[in-house]
Amino acid sequence: MTKRMLSASVAMLMVVVSAVYAQKVTIDSDPAAPFGSYKTYAWAKGTPSPNPLGEQRIHDGVMAQLASKGLVQASGAPDLFVSTHMTAHEEKELVSNGFGYGPWWGGGGYATTTVHTYVKGTLLVDLYDAKTKKLVWRGTAVGTASDKPSKNTEKLNKALNKIFAKYPA
Repeated sequence: MTKRMLSASVAMLMVVVSAVYAQKVTIDSDPAAPFGSYKTYAWAKGTPSPNPLGEQRIHDGVMAQLASKGLVQASGAPDLFVSTHMTAHEEKELVSNGFGYGPWWGGGGYATTTVHTYVKGTLLVDLYDAKTKKLVWRGTAVGTASDKPSKNTEKLNKALNKIFAKYPA
């Protein structure tokens, strides 16, 4: 195998792996919402994480992000209601490593294919105007979960940082 073919295969594998493990974040908001006037929030019912410890991490992370934007949890009537929604499901992907037969590989080679199973999760953070009861802001993050809680906490914090970096305050 030539150095050029090896480099090409490694580059292709890295593209496939990064696509699987990349974290996708999207934001949507109501441009007419008075974000500058929102100062307080309260929690509303959402879709909890299947893991109660994970749910607590989500709430702690969202509260930290809201505090960094100058919002405080209301003791009375809030300006915003916050809800989070967490879903997770198992996905499978075929991963081919090696080379198949063909004239571009010098007529020979080998290939193996394995099934890679991973958990893909989606987190939604919704903010509703308390007076109008209308959704004014939604942050969505989609990514893969790890077997290690510390890694998932790291991924959650990274996702929340990306989501709230675009909060219009």
